Amino acid sequence: MKMRMYHIENPEKFLDIIKQCKGSVELVSEQGDRLNLKSELTKYIAISKLFSDNTLINDMELVASEPEDIKFLLQYMMEGK
Repeated sequence: MKMRMYHIENPEKFLDIIKQCKGSVELVSEQGDRLNLKSELTKYIAISKLFSDNTLINDMELVASEPEDIKFLLQYMMEGK
């Protein structure tokens, strides 16, 4: 299931939310590559590149394997929880 995340201001909190998801969560690159954010190595590579200048990420596409993870990510996006 695809979704778009907007205005990620706190990368640490975002990664904590990803860690709590039950299934895989993938970041879709501009080239269409999928990077598994639950993999420690991939997470560090992808996130260090995305957040290297500590600026707000305005828009990113994610793919979650579990429907309940989509609900969890939407709650984080809407409520900041």
